[in-house]
Amino acid sequence: MQTLDYYSIILFVIATCVTPGPNNVMLMSSGANFGIGRTMRHVAGINIGFPLMLIAVGAGAGAIFRQYPRLHDVLQVVGALYLLYLAYQIASAPTVDLNDKSGKPLGFTRAALFQWVNPKAWVMAVGAVLTYTSPVDAYGFQILLIALLFFLFGSPCSMVWVFFGQYLRRFLTHPQRLKAFNITMSLVLVVSLIPVLKSLPFGEWWS
Repeated sequence: MQTLDYYSIILFVIATCVTPGPNNVMLMSSGANFGIGRTMRHVAGINIGFPLMLIAVGAGAGAIFRQYPRLHDVLQVVGALYLLYLAYQIASAPTVDLNDKSGKPLGFTRAALFQWVNPKAWVMAVGAVLTYTSPVDAYGFQILLIALLFFLFGSPCSMVWVFFGQYLRRFLTHPQRLKAFNITMSLVLVVSLIPVLKSLPFGEWWS
């Protein structure tokens, strides 16, 4: 690939990773509720899990879903249900002392596996593979390079949201404020599902 392509990919990575989506909403919520240190496994799960997912998509997972579109629909439904479950967990989180260490943030494995049911992750992975690769020009190397760029530039973008959540901690020391924040984050997570719901067979209900 030419030098110009590298810059284009980096801009694509930053633009897609720093904008709001399920991952970033949950990172901000985790940063506010658990702090930076305890959220790092969540950050690692996203920024290792997504590049691995992108490699799998480039290696043929995308072709499987093109051949069996119903499988992709099922995966989207599972993802939507899981996001609703996470939204419920965020909204119903107990308003305990923010210094309490008994709560459990999302861990590495769950965060990594979540990428497979994250609708924004699918858009990013498929978009990157289709836009920035050429099947006749070191295709495998291109996929690995794009995955590496997502890891290198996506990780700082994730940390922006964690830091934002951590910054909000000082304003969330009152239980009622923390509860309102968690409910707001859960609603934002549900709103992020609207594009997915519209793409499902019953999506006309949401139009």
